[in-house]
Amino acid sequence: MAKFTREDIIRFAEEENVRYLRLQFTDILGTIKNVEIPISQLKKALDNEMMFDGSSIEGFVRIEESDMKLYPDLDTWVIFPWTSDKGKVARLICDIYKPDGTPFDGDPRANLKRVLAEMRELGFTDFNLGPEPEFFLFKLDEKGEPTLELNDNGGYFDLAPTDLGENCRRDIVLELEDMGFEIEASHHEVAPGQHEIDFKYADAVAACDNIQTFKLVVKTIARKHNLHATFMPKPLFGVNGSGMHFNVSLFKGPKDNAFYDPKGEMELSDDARHFIAGIVKNARGFTAVCNPLVNSYKRLVPGYEAPCYVAWSGQNRSPLVRIPASRGLSTRVEVRSVDPAANPYMALATILQAGLDGIKNKLEVPAPVNENIYEMNREQREAVGVQDLPSTLYTAIKAMRENPIMKDALGEHIYRQFINSKSIEWDMYRTQVSEWERDQYMKQY
Repeated sequence: MAKFTREDIIRFAEEENVRYLRLQFTDILGTIKNVEIPISQLKKALDNEMMFDGSSIEGFVRIEESDMKLYPDLDTWVIFPWTSDKGKVARLICDIYKPDGTPFDGDPRANLKRVLAEMRELGFTDFNLGPEPEFFLFKLDEKGEPTLELNDNGGYFDLAPTDLGENCRRDIVLELEDMGFEIEASHHEVAPGQHEIDFKYADAVAACDNIQTFKLVVKTIARKHNLHATFMPKPLFGVNGSGMHFNVSLFKGPKDNAFYDPKGEMELSDDARHFIAGIVKNARGFTAVCNPLVNSYKRLVPGYEAPCYVAWSGQNRSPLVRIPASRGLSTRVEVRSVDPAANPYMALATILQAGLDGIKNKLEVPAPVNENIYEMNREQREAVGVQDLPSTLYTAIKAMRENPIMKDALGEHIYRQFINSKSIEWDMYRTQVSEWERDQYMKQY
């Protein structure tokens, strides 16, 4: 049932002195875009009559087919708490439609809805996501540009005064709560300057909306503290990178977690085991989407708690997939490779399609790997069937091309545009000459 009606939003805007409205959407690279309009255009926006030039958005369309319509999702109405007393700013998250009234197949949010429709055809009602996004806080210089200077020396769960980011993190939490988020945990992470804020799980589309809203709030409030928040996976050498673990669960009804079976091994259902098998089978294929930057692969290395190997376990945190201890309605699968640079709609679509591949084809789950994989050599890993995740964006793109499930997950348009864009990114990176290369080779050769 919808939370808000058209009339509700018109009333809220008037009562709260909203002066501007941001119509938000997300491009293929995961960047939040918006068309800002004065509140006088609110009724036009609510009638799905606002248009924009799709050819100006990365990966959308060519210039000769550029007209796109914004269809606001009324349930995403929120007023930004930090906006001016002279007039507040609200936002609505939109789906993208073509002028003929059909969904645009290059819209990541609409594509996720398409995959969810396939899920429902298999008898499932909901796919829930609880994300765990991490980020770093760096100081700004006198020009307002980010530096590499951290504002604390804290570690995991540290308190002030070691954790000087605490005040900023607290203000972020307060702003999120004002916007309706239910915050479950907020703490300093392992690396200096690194933080994590966990919020309650939600259904797939709402959870991805929440991730995008979360990123916007974190960056906005950090700047008010003269800090720069970055979701770059590995901004610093020699410390842990930032992840965004995805805790996912399938339901067949409000009180029927399809992953839970009190009589099953580890209290996991057959659906859960098939789903895990699908994740393991397709993990290399979805890595480019879940780890979409050249920099992402600087995080996926041994020694920094990020997964490098395709395996699953209910006991340790070194494999790609972990099964947290909670059971009953809280039974879930944690995919640990995802990083916060990922487009959440696309990452979740690939993970869901991978898991559904396992369910549809009743794939047999491999044996769990309960020892620390980081301490195993290659021969030991191969002996128990553990594959490596791709180690570069190039090898991840190659694995994606070789996996037909990924095209099913993203649709032809997004699949093609994403691979094109990331291939260009890799070529730009591989032709650069780095400071490390000059330091190593200039004098020696």
